[in-house]
Amino acid sequence: MSKPITAEMIKELRERTNVAMGKCKEALEHSGGDMEKAIDHLRKIGVASAVKKEGRETNEGAIGYSESADAIALIEANAETDFVTQNEKFRHFLRDICVEAAETRPASLEAFLQQPMRKDKSLTVDQYRALTMQALGENIKVRRLQILPKSPDTSIGIYSHMGGKIVCVVELTGVDRQEALARDIAMHSAAEAPEYLRPEEVPAEVKEREMDVARAQIQGKPANIADKILEGKLKAYYDQVCLLHQKYVKDNAISIAQLLEQEGKRLGKKLDIRKFLRWKVGS
Repeated sequence: MSKPITAEMIKELRERTNVAMGKCKEALEHSGGDMEKAIDHLRKIGVASAVKKEGRETNEGAIGYSESADAIALIEANAETDFVTQNEKFRHFLRDICVEAAETRPASLEAFLQQPMRKDKSLTVDQYRALTMQALGENIKVRRLQILPKSPDTSIGIYSHMGGKIVCVVELTGVDRQEALARDIAMHSAAEAPEYLRPEEVPAEVKEREMDVARAQIQGKPANIADKILEGKLKAYYDQVCLLHQKYVKDNAISIAQLLEQEGKRLGKKLDIRKFLRWKVGS
């Protein structure tokens, strides 16, 4: 006779196996509420045996992406060793889930992991991850997910560096079919590692910290000179960390903002950067 499934039972099975709550509920229902049978069921389908490795560090990884008609998906997946992240099974897993995300545009990473795979609806994305773990013998985690919807009058460029160790994305507004320009700026971002798009996005506490450092360097200067030095040091900081202020790696005579201005004049459009992402594995 089946026992009624309670929240406490699901919680206990979760704590004992480290399997997702939804999967624990399914296992208890399958096993008529018998805890040990539920554990055996999870082990048999490969989920519990895989998650026993969940405590191990996943410091290596790769970032993948996929493009559909209306979106681009960016995903970072991690494993314990670089050897595994270079394995074709791992790469195939990453490609599969990137395609899945681009086509389905999930609302969150959590929702994505629980949705069924389109090519095999008997498996959720997280179960596919668990099976890949089992095949490779290492912990694998899907660390983060970003969906970039496409829209008219925008161009999205993607640049992957070091086999997916660094991936940068730049979204231009004001023009379509300029993916090559957007990709060039994404390549620049990979090389120059901007932290912000423009000075207005630098948090007040970060700006104040830079000002404190600068003030310490100019103690004893007359006030009128000190103010100009501070202004110059702050501008130099923005030129270093803000994408639009950085010197373009392909032509250091111009900034990224000036590059956009030049290309905008050529195209008869006003170009701007709506968003940029610079993902580095583990950061």
